Amino acid sequence: MARTKYIFVLGGVASSLGKGIISSSLAKLLQSRGFSVTIQKLDPYINVDPGTLNPYEHGECYVTEDGAETDLDLGHYERFSNSQTSQANNITTGRIYQSVIEKERRGDYLGQTVQVIPHITDEIKRRVMLLGISGKYDFVITEIGGTVGDIESLPYVETVRQMRWELGRDCCVIHLTLVPYLSAAGELKTKPTQHSVKTLLESGVQPDIIVCRTERPLTEGLKDKIALFCNVESSSVIESRDAKTIYQVPIMMRDENLDTEVLRKTMMPTDTSPDLKRWEEFLYKLENPGGEVNIGLVGKYVELKDAYKSINESFVHASAANEYKVNVKLIHSEFLTKDNLEEKLKGLEGILVAPGFGERGIEGKIEAIRYARENKIPFLGICLGMQCAVIEFGRNVLGYKSAHSTEMNPDTKYPVIDLMEEQKKIKGLGGTMRLGKYPCKIDKNSKTYEIYQVINVSERHRHRYEFNNDYLEEYEMHGMKGVGINPNENLVEIIELDDHPWFIGVQFHPEYKSTVAKPHPLFVSFVKAAIEHKTTLSSS
Repeated sequence: MARTKYIFVLGGVASSLGKGIISSSLAKLLQSRGFSVTIQKLDPYINVDPGTLNPYEHGECYVTEDGAETDLDLGHYERFSNSQTSQANNITTGRIYQSVIEKERRGDYLGQTVQVIPHITDEIKRRVMLLGISGKYDFVITEIGGTVGDIESLPYVETVRQMRWELGRDCCVIHLTLVPYLSAAGELKTKPTQHSVKTLLESGVQPDIIVCRTERPLTEGLKDKIALFCNVESSSVIESRDAKTIYQVPIMMRDENLDTEVLRKTMMPTDTSPDLKRWEEFLYKLENPGGEVNIGLVGKYVELKDAYKSINESFVHASAANEYKVNVKLIHSEFLTKDNLEEKLKGLEGILVAPGFGERGIEGKIEAIRYARENKIPFLGICLGMQCAVIEFGRNVLGYKSAHSTEMNPDTKYPVIDLMEEQKKIKGLGGTMRLGKYPCKIDKNSKTYEIYQVINVSERHRHRYEFNNDYLEEYEMHGMKGVGINPNENLVEIIELDDHPWFIGVQFHPEYKSTVAKPHPLFVSFVKAAIEHKTTLSSS
């Protein structure tokens, strides 16, 4: 097999066109032809990682197996390809500059004047090629965040120019642009795409393939026009129309021959066809459900759809697995009170309390959990959601009226959720986090074991505070069991209730590991329990 090929995906005209979905779809298509593929994201912001970024601006922070806090697009990569990413798959400008400055301080540049070119671009290039030189991949797909023309993206675009010149046919550039439909004129307009490509050309980069995001079908005439004015072949102008679900995009890109064009441009064999049989079966189940079930997602960022991206996608995977449509009702925990609880939560067959940090909305989450516990509604608590379940049980079952987490109330009389001793002396937000995969041993006499069907699992974490083991014995005496334990540090990872049809809280984030090929068993079982709850209510 030829040496590793590098595919760059850049965006133009507007942000949020779906570079991550196009990159993931291309990876899926190449993978389905038998090629080994990995994807990385280059983010132009100066933060070292997305861990401290505002969810209102960037959506959720995704966490990899090795504990990297990354852009949410890496979640798409993993969900589509069913392969794991790592720290090397997400690179920020902050990390690039940090590395170059550290080298300069050590004297690695031997007194040179350190500049954007060549030092910053060389570091970017090194990070891009790091995945390729391992020899594990036929293709490395690199998505560059932002939009062509942004000042922050210039060093990345320059790096693409250099690599395109150095690697020749081992490198391919895909430019994703917008072809808007103007209702007043009644037609699609190609001028924004032409100008975007012109901007790219001014930086010395000629795209090989242009993917056009559009609401309406592109005619052959429009494709020919874009090809003529953007210096590409007509077959290299790819239509990417709006889809009902992101999971249709690989099929659409296959029908548009995106993967064939990439293989042709990089001189790779095209004698195999994409095998998307399982993907199409997933889509059929998703589009032909046997019924519907309503599940409430209680959180404080519900007005922002990307804040709980992985949770929502995990519900999609579980929907197909159960062949039942999940309607996710978003419920803002900050505005949830005892007085409106019944009104806000009525009609739900399941309640999920979402992860998060900070005090805002915490009491609303606790009230939602009480409602689920008392009314025997299937409940799943994730991270802070699990901690809120512990607090609720302490207050309303054990009688610890002021029970709380020391994150919210450092002086609480009953610190049922607390910081681990070894973390208390650490300064800096990132340092106190438990990040990445950790082992968990599951009690064989538990509902959770029935779900996983194995004793030892590993799951991804992103949190600081833990169940306080000083209270574990009393909790278990009253029916809340610690059924999943980290065997190395004796930390409670999973709790469940004895006298409830389905009530599980997990300290980890199962949504990070759910993919199309392997829906997470907790989500699959949770949705199944919600369906059974609906059936029970209907027959009673």
